Amino acid sequence: MASQPEKPRLICAPLMAQSAEQTLNEMHQAKMEGADVVEIRLGCNPSFEPSRDLKILLENKPIPVAVVCWSSWDGVQHEVDEKEQLQALMLAKDLGAEYIELELEVALTLFKEDKLSQFKSSKIIVSCYLDSLTASKEDISHLVAKMQSTEADIVKLVSNAADITEIVDVFELLLISQAPVIAYCTGERGLISQLLSFKFGGVFVYGHIEGHAIPGLPSIDSLAQAYGVKNIDRNTQVFGLISKPVSHSKGPLLHNPTFRYVGYNGIYVPMFVDDLKAFFNVYPNPDFAGFSVGFPYKETIVDFCDEVHPLAQFIGAVNTIIRRPSDGKLIGYNTDCEAAISAIEDALNECTNRERLHSSPIKGRLFVVVGAGGAGRALAFGAKTRGARILVFDIDFDRAKSLAAAVSGEALSFENLLNFKPEKGAILANATPLGMYPNVDRIPVPKESLMDYKLVFDAVYTPRKTRLLKEAETAGAIVVSGVEMFLRQAAAQFSLFTSQTAPEEFMRGIILEKRKRIMAVLPRSRNEKTKRLGTSASLARARGLDVRLAGIVGRGSLLLVAAHGRSWCFTWSLVPAGRREREGLVLVGRKKARS
Repeated sequence: MASQPEKPRLICAPLMAQSAEQTLNEMHQAKMEGADVVEIRLGCNPSFEPSRDLKILLENKPIPVAVVCWSSWDGVQHEVDEKEQLQALMLAKDLGAEYIELELEVALTLFKEDKLSQFKSSKIIVSCYLDSLTASKEDISHLVAKMQSTEADIVKLVSNAADITEIVDVFELLLISQAPVIAYCTGERGLISQLLSFKFGGVFVYGHIEGHAIPGLPSIDSLAQAYGVKNIDRNTQVFGLISKPVSHSKGPLLHNPTFRYVGYNGIYVPMFVDDLKAFFNVYPNPDFAGFSVGFPYKETIVDFCDEVHPLAQFIGAVNTIIRRPSDGKLIGYNTDCEAAISAIEDALNECTNRERLHSSPIKGRLFVVVGAGGAGRALAFGAKTRGARILVFDIDFDRAKSLAAAVSGEALSFENLLNFKPEKGAILANATPLGMYPNVDRIPVPKESLMDYKLVFDAVYTPRKTRLLKEAETAGAIVVSGVEMFLRQAAAQFSLFTSQTAPEEFMRGIILEKRKRIMAVLPRSRNEKTKRLGTSASLARARGLDVRLAGIVGRGSLLLVAAHGRSWCFTWSLVPAGRREREGLVLVGRKKARS
């Protein structure tokens, strides 16, 4: 039996510019950001004149184009002249558009009238937009069969996602379909349908270009770079953050580059979960190999684990789950505890020039925990095991008392925190979201009380230095950022995910964005060997490399792209703005660096 031809794996950027000139500029931008195809939607721009503008765009296109005839998208109905749009599509075909997209009803009409074949010099995409995926699997299968009956080259099914559990139907559709299928759900809950599409056999994923966000779609850059969606295949192991919400997560920016750095076939994705029971009922697939657990589920998720590691059981909170390959059981762990406590211990040892001894520098100290949720429990139990005396504050006094009782500590009402004066040498640990972006001016304790603490720790890591830490530093306290906890717990998670030693220095470089030299060039694919380069763009050029500024990573930092012929690699580097100018690196659609 002849093998099926390999399906394409293309990243497509819908363009919404208001003129042909702007659209052409966006086409170049999309190509530089990593898109393979751009989509031009007829009808969304009232000033668009097909006879004039399509000629400009298609005769000068730097990238393949899909021209779309849609009367609705994103759930919004638009007035269109169907005859005019069909004439425009015929013109697009004649001008060399690689793809022509038609709504199902239009395609059926043309097929019955034997007029669809006139578009055959372009690949035909037949599409259907659904309000939700609440229809039965049989109904969806019949719908897809109806779309395929038009002899379309590709069928496309788009829906809103009311719940992440609906995405399973999308994955099943992609898996069972022999013909090329585009299927995805929009919105934060539907994001994984795009990120994992190529794993299950999808042929297109969609993303917006930088500076032109489209609701419900990821960015082209995140698809191509942060997630590396073209690297995944049927054997890729999926890991994800179970949380509500998930948009704040830095996990994908850390784990995905690290997977590629060590050559591990994995992807880490955000999973907006509304109902834990429903989620685990429909995601038993062993391909979903592990999870991070965020707010508000670290305590409640314990009940959904088949086994819980003794430390996590002791704490009563799980932040990491592994699906055991041998039997598929979910095993819960807590990497927050050791991450936070070791960061505090190291800071105390460093500031007192104290070598790490058998006893902890926390031993005997008053350890004040603000917040009795999952992070607070990890801190309290960790400090207790090191011999500290625990005092808990929480806006829910019953919750504070429950945690205090579990660690043989004391609880005080949140109101008492305003006037609380700790003993000399005490440690303060904030385990609340107070001070997290965007509410960066909030602080959990009066700044006047900070001078009495030896050390202040903040579990918040966005921003890196919170107002609490700034005020504590001014007051003379040792400060420890939540970035340290995040890094250390993520490294422990990575080891659990992959059964490999985490490359902590590489991960630290990504998080802190403080590389003074290019420590590694991330391979474009898992099979490409890692290269090491210096930071200087001039030095890179001297080595025969093409250097382009791909995007600003942080304050003064950027992502350099170095090419040797056609072999592209990626790297993180710290290059101040002044040196960017001296070396001719300009962030304009990844404009080529000038010598």
